[in-house]
Amino acid sequence: MNESTKMLFRAENLCKSFNSGTEKIQILSKVNLSIRQGEMMAIVGASGSGKTTLLQILGTLDTPDSGKLLFNDEDLSAKNEKQLSGFRNKSVGFIFQFHHLLPEFTALENVMMPGLIAGKSKEEMAPAAITLLKQVELGHRHEHRVNELSGGEQQRTALARALIMQPALLLADEPTGNLDTRSGNLVFDLIKDLCKDLSLAAIMVTHNQDLARQMDISCLLENGMLQTI
Repeated sequence: MNESTKMLFRAENLCKSFNSGTEKIQILSKVNLSIRQGEMMAIVGASGSGKTTLLQILGTLDTPDSGKLLFNDEDLSAKNEKQLSGFRNKSVGFIFQFHHLLPEFTALENVMMPGLIAGKSKEEMAPAAITLLKQVELGHRHEHRVNELSGGEQQRTALARALIMQPALLLADEPTGNLDTRSGNLVFDLIKDLCKDLSLAAIMVTHNQDLARQMDISCLLENGMLQTI
């Protein structure tokens, strides 16, 4: 990755703990990371190591005990919840292991949903949603409801939904973990290609070491600490 590429997102000294009875469990301990536009970062680690907690904090869905997040050098801790909600809607795309699509809607309607929530009209959102569905090889399935799509198709629909607002940062929590090998590889290849085409920064939690090795940066979360591997 070209060092002149803009640094998009940084996390500095993130700490997070939980209380379990009388015991305090440290989940994250002074975690630091940074990612540039167009880069892909893998976060690997054992189950229960805090990977999902870290991703939720990076996406401002959870708050750290201490530390800060900087997006384009702007400190996100200075924003209130309404401002953070707007930030998430506009600047961050989320993909989860389970697609969280709305079953009563079609693939096209699910992809448009973030824009509709932001107050845009169906007429305004439909062209971009159709284009994205074509990019994830689902142009012929846009009028199908969720239960008419395969698991891989559902996850590709979720990927299109994550990108509909043209975010700068994509956060993915085991996006291939619930798929067979062929479908998982297709979803990953699409993410990789779209990151390159859109200069998108992506941080992906994964157990798949083969996928992690294909990314620009691979990090291990262990004992609350994150280190490059």
